[in-house]
This record gives sequence, structure tokens and C-alpha cells, in this order.
Amino acid sequence: MAHQRLAALLVALITSLGLLVAEPANAGLPQGNAVKDPAAILRDALPFEQPDLRDLQHRLEGTSDDLRAKRWSALSRSLTKSQAFLSTRRDSILASMASDDQTIAEGLLDAVDAGITAMQTEVDQQNKTGLIQVRRKTLTTVGDLEALLTDETIPAIPTEFDALPRLKGRATVSISTSQGELTAVVDGYNAPLTAGAFIDLSLKGFYDGLPFIRAEDFYILQTGDPKGPEIGYIDPKTKQERHVPLEIRVPGEAETIYNETFEDVGLYKATPTLPFATLGTLGWAHSDQSLGDGSSQFFMFLYEAELTPAGLNLVDGRNAAFGYVVDGFDVLEELGVDDRVVSIKVIDGADRLQPHA
Repeated sequence: MAHQRLAALLVALITSLGLLVAEPANAGLPQGNAVKDPAAILRDALPFEQPDLRDLQHRLEGTSDDLRAKRWSALSRSLTKSQAFLSTRRDSILASMASDDQTIAEGLLDAVDAGITAMQTEVDQQNKTGLIQVRRKTLTTVGDLEALLTDETIPAIPTEFDALPRLKGRATVSISTSQGELTAVVDGYNAPLTAGAFIDLSLKGFYDGLPFIRAEDFYILQTGDPKGPEIGYIDPKTKQERHVPLEIRVPGEAETIYNETFEDVGLYKATPTLPFATLGTLGWAHSDQSLGDGSSQFFMFLYEAELTPAGLNLVDGRNAAFGYVVDGFDVLEELGVDDRVVSIKVIDGADRLQPHA
């Protein structure tokens, strides 16, 4: 009965917010042990082809369950296997790097190897806090290696959207609020138009001073409604509200889905490349009348394991995620409708914004 009440509450929230247009499916939602760490999601979303490096990433990330349970022997075995794997695959990883990046890659591989050794030391001392810190640093280095291999070419975008800005890569933003600072990474590899619109408006100062207009416990915190009668961004050239299509990328699919939900295309069990799977997922809002009328309003997903479980929520496939809060979660949890955005500053990646096709 408790789960039924939670499900009914979630459906009521969805309906009242006007974020979704499709009726919730009764079956076929994605299953599995979903990834809930924003840093891991962002690593998984990097477009590159090097199976050994991806395998190494997943091996180190896969220690999380044993770490939570303090299964020290299992952790030690996993790290020994990971270090052996790195030793045997090091040459293949280096061979996949561009010649100009070889020296950098060698240094990063040395750092990963040293990181695994340091993790083993923390395991031997049964120091959970120290292991978490070293593991995070080592995985960040793995991400730096993966970034060297990332294809900077974004997926093809339909010509009907040629006038819209697009982000070719990633950008980092600092979101200053009345409660404090948040840091978020915006992903143009997998949501170039959505991320591009957000970065474009951030650079214009569009969001500065705007209030949070919706705050639903365990669901969303939304802003981006400008002052005055408009509900979106008015393009000064066209004098019309600029619209950004619903944009969702799915692993293994050649083309990005535009202005269609997962139900529309029959992908009932799919998980997006950028899922709503963690606290602070950035999502683009649209009305309940159209999938393609999102303009400027965005929300931060307030992940809650019971109401909106990773891989089992009703937002994936109906709204576009375009990035993740990576720092400032304590601030995010304090924000409500009495708060506002002070400013959004692009601290890295502004040069990756392209104003149009």
C-alpha cells in the first residue's frame, strides 16, 4: 500500500506540474542497478571508443557496493585485479591516443596506477574515508584520460533547428542562489541544443535574479520564467519566443530523438544517455501542450529513492536532461519558492558555444 500511495503522489505531481504530456506507462520501465553518481554518469556519457579504458573505469566504480558494506577482502581482490588489468592493457590504451597526447596519457596512466596502489593502502588500513577520497581522485584521472579520446563531433542535428545555438562539448557553470553556490556540468555531447540554449541564456545574464517558481518535495525545483507576461526567452531578432525541441539521446542509437517521447518511438525499456538518476539532474521544462515549446525554464531534479528511483521514474524519456549538479548539494536541498537565482556564470566551456549551425 505504501508503494501505491507513493506512486499516486508522483503521478499527481507530474500532472500538476505540466512537465509531461504522456500518460504514465504501467509496465516496461527500465530495470537494473542504475548509476546514481553524477560524476560516473558524466564519465559514461563521454563519446569515445576504447573498451579497455571503459572497462577499467567500471572496475573501479564497481567497488562502491563493497565499499559501502566495508567488505575489505573483496575490495582488496578487486583492486588487485584492476591493477593487473591496467598493467596488461596499458599499451593498448596508449596506442589509442593521438600522438600529441601520448606523453600526457602516460602521466595520467601512471597517476591511475599510483591511485590504485593508494586505494589498496587505505583498504589495508580499513580506512573508508581515505579510500573514498583516493577513489574519487583516481576516477577523476580516469575521466581525464577518457576526455583525451572523446570525439568532439556532436551528433547530427536536423536542419530545421539550424537557427538554434548549440554547445559542442561540455561547460561548467556556477549557479549562485540566495542559499549559496552550486556547480554544474552541462553536456553538449548528448544534448547540444538544450545545453546550448542554457549556456547562451546564462551568458546573456537571462537567469540573474529570477525566482524559483516551483518547488515540489522529492521532485523538482524550477526557474527560468522571465519577468513580465512572457514565459520564455524572446529572441530580439525575430521578436518571437525561442523554442528548443525535446532532445534525448539513447546509448546505441545512431540518431538523437527529437520531439518524441520514449513511448512515441517504442523504447519502453530504454535508459537515456543522460538519465534523471541523481539529485541535481538538470532538466528542460516544456508545457503539457507541446514537447517542443521549451524555451528558457529549467528544473533541478530532486531525486528521492522511494518516489523517483533511478531507472524507474516517469521523467526519463519525457523530458530532456542536459547536465548535473556536481557540487553544492547541501545548498540545493535548502532551496524553495522563497529563493532565487542570483546569477549563473559560465566558468569553463563558453568558447564551445556555437550561435547557430
